[in-house]
Amino acid sequence: MTAAFIRPARFAEPEWEARIKLAAAYRIFAHRGWEELIYNHISLRVPGEPGHFLINPFGLHYSEVTASNLVKVDIKGQIIGPSDWPINPAGFTFHSAIHERVPDAHCVMHIHTTPTMAVCCLEDGLSYSNFYAAQLWGQVAYHDFEGITVHMDEGERILASSGGKPVLLLRNHGPVVMGRTVAEAFGRLWLVQRACEVQLASQGAGALRPIPVPVMEKCVRDSLNFNPNYGAGEDGFAALQRLVERIDPGYRA
Repeated sequence: MTAAFIRPARFAEPEWEARIKLAAAYRIFAHRGWEELIYNHISLRVPGEPGHFLINPFGLHYSEVTASNLVKVDIKGQIIGPSDWPINPAGFTFHSAIHERVPDAHCVMHIHTTPTMAVCCLEDGLSYSNFYAAQLWGQVAYHDFEGITVHMDEGERILASSGGKPVLLLRNHGPVVMGRTVAEAFGRLWLVQRACEVQLASQGAGALRPIPVPVMEKCVRDSLNFNPNYGAGEDGFAALQRLVERIDPGYRA
């Protein structure tokens, strides 16, 4: 390990590990083409610091996000500690409300990929007609479009719309996914992305074949993305982290 990747003294070990995992997530998103110029956001609670979470510096591409330049903020949007960058108000608006009020929402992810946005624009939303969507049965809620999410009062309405479900489809906008860990949130987002891709590819070919509810309930129980005995998505995330490590380990800086 080079000196550039040594933990800076200002970060405690648990926070530094969280920063590395979150920075890896940003690089994974960039590698998969899930970034949106300098917009969208992934946030993560700081271990041992209630009310503090990490989010991307506003102005940097996801491929430029590193462990040390992630911005620590409190639930009021105040930056904690030194930072050369501001944060995106649209990211703080609902991320802070979720982190403050949802105990298991340690990580929150929001994207604008074409398939997920397209499904969010459909009147009927997500169709439970494929392998990936079946694993999301009972976990999806919706929130009506109110414009750009920069008004603090919408954060409360987004929270209310989620109804305790870990996947929230912002209509005409895009998905918000929550998880107990970065890996679990990523696993859910992976399912949302793939479910939307398959739905859009299949719905133009004919009538979609529904999946019986008992089968979907079984899929949710059996999904490795959420099964703690299989790391709740940790293995899949670790594989992608190794991939970005080979391409550009600079996210650890």
